Amino acid sequence: MEAIPARARAYVACVALGALLCLLPLPSVHTPWWAVALLAALYAACEQITRWRFYGTFYPVLLAGAFLLPPPAAALVAVPGALLSPVAGRRRALRRIWRAAELVVAVWAAARVHWALGGRDAVVASDFPYALLPALAAVLAFCLVLSVLDGGILALAVGAPPTPFGQWGRVPVRRAWRGLFLRSLAPIGVHGLAGLMMAVLWRSPYGPFAALLVLLPMCVSAWVFAQYHRERAAHQATIRALVQAVDIKDAYTRGHSERVGQASTMIARELGMDDERVEVLRFAGILHDVGKLGVPTRLLRKDGPLTPEERRVIELHPEYGHEMVRGIAFLGEARAAVLHHHERLDGSGYPYGLVGTQIPECARVVAVADAFDAMTSTRSYRRARPVAVALEELRRCAGAQFDPRMVEALVRALGRHGWHPAVTAGEEPRVTPPAESRQGARR
Repeated sequence: MEAIPARARAYVACVALGALLCLLPLPSVHTPWWAVALLAALYAACEQITRWRFYGTFYPVLLAGAFLLPPPAAALVAVPGALLSPVAGRRRALRRIWRAAELVVAVWAAARVHWALGGRDAVVASDFPYALLPALAAVLAFCLVLSVLDGGILALAVGAPPTPFGQWGRVPVRRAWRGLFLRSLAPIGVHGLAGLMMAVLWRSPYGPFAALLVLLPMCVSAWVFAQYHRERAAHQATIRALVQAVDIKDAYTRGHSERVGQASTMIARELGMDDERVEVLRFAGILHDVGKLGVPTRLLRKDGPLTPEERRVIELHPEYGHEMVRGIAFLGEARAAVLHHHERLDGSGYPYGLVGTQIPECARVVAVADAFDAMTSTRSYRRARPVAVALEELRRCAGAQFDPRMVEALVRALGRHGWHPAVTAGEEPRVTPPAESRQGARR
């Protein structure tokens, strides 16, 4: 445990102690222990399957326990599954203890809220819609406790080397709790509804067997969700492979693509685009220079002046890039951004000399993000410009080279969030500037 900060170890110990306090009243609790054992075994089996096959977690059984059992007994349901669940990486025992402790506390809190609001009687009587209110409050309590505890371990592991909790040591304190509750509310809410259905059927004349049938559609949903995430992971792998290929060929601009993707995302969000389109704009920014794979390396690395013919070859890289990505359907309009990110509003850009709104909106976003990062990045032939100076230059060129709307969106986004470019791994860039940047090929 030497890689884990002492404060994080102490935090885990405190949560584990809290979990033990939640379980202390068990000897005096009057409950059908066969139901506790059945739910615990069922949760352990579901957790094994979900972790190995679907790479997620499964809460309906835990929440059904919170709706059916007294709080200490409901909390006990989580223990076997959490302690036996498959984990990757080092220090598996500590990770399992942490998982068991936080689930015990969360389930106990959910059960306490549910019982305090009379939820047990509503479940026994199958009293709808009155059974929904205590269940909703219990789900909110469950979600809130998990978010608070997870945020705490994120915050306390700041500055540490990689810990048993994955990459949590890389999260700044100010961001530790940001969005945890809202991101988890919808999926846990769905699991809570399934748990309530299980509890009602369990108490019905049909008994526990009917309650188990609720898990079938949940398993199908989990499979569909896992397939979506596998497809998304494949998309990300495709993007990474293309960007790494560009970085290998033109190492001087390593990290530029990711930063352009980040700036494009900021602009898209400031413009109020939906999440799906923001993701597409991120892809567009990351892949905007993929066409350099089709440009001879000797031209990208040439140290002297470019001839007019060599400049024309370099200016073909947007078309090369479009040819490379046009068959990748999930990129959507990002393909147009790859092709047109060097067009200018006044028609002096390339490859087609489009004017004004003839240039796709996504390309106008990427053009601003690309120019901004080029100006704020250090090159061998000049130092990085301050952000304020770069923004002033963008404003000066707005209307002729850049879309003023995109420029102002970037200005507002940076004023609100600042510029904290993502750190990318890789070798130091070579000292020879790329021919396109040094010789002033039209951007």
